[in-house]
Amino acid sequence: MRVCVYAASSAKVAPEFHAAARALGESLASEGCSIVYGGGSQGLMGSLADGALSKGGEVIGILPRFMADLEWGHPGLTKLELVEDMRERKHRLLTDSDAVVALPGGCGTLEELFEALTLKRLGLYFNPILLLNTRGFYAPLQGFMESVIQEHFMNPEHAAMWSLVDSVDEVLPAIRSTPKWREDARDYAVVR
Repeated sequence: MRVCVYAASSAKVAPEFHAAARALGESLASEGCSIVYGGGSQGLMGSLADGALSKGGEVIGILPRFMADLEWGHPGLTKLELVEDMRERKHRLLTDSDAVVALPGGCGTLEELFEALTLKRLGLYFNPILLLNTRGFYAPLQGFMESVIQEHFMNPEHAAMWSLVDSVDEVLPAIRSTPKWREDARDYAVVR
């Protein structure tokens, strides 16, 4: 299984976020999952990669060239793919992934998450999308998305596009128990 993980690059976040990212990397690697992520060495990205690598896991980074020029890439990855820009990075992250896990993060993580959700809504991505709710980080977003549905900007069916999990131990069971997204997704992509 190839799991795409969206993660923050900030090194200043609370230790609990780093611990969860490292534990996720260790857990996925221990279960034989490949990880594809943004390729960074700092913040939750670095913690995720270090955790997976410590268990002998395959970790593939997708890094824009300008970030490589700034030496933001993780030096110990199984593979580091350089791409031209952020748009190509997002595309490569999702390509061939069997699931997405969003760790807490800022605007980059949220942009990647919302692109995956949009593609799922449009029937262009069919695999599980999980939000790791460390320290309740994604609870406000969950409430906001419920409001988006209540105000008819999305259909009620769209609430099933993602799952919120509170611990690393729940990630793989949630991925395994989430059915493929409906083939008829485009039939209700637009709110009528």
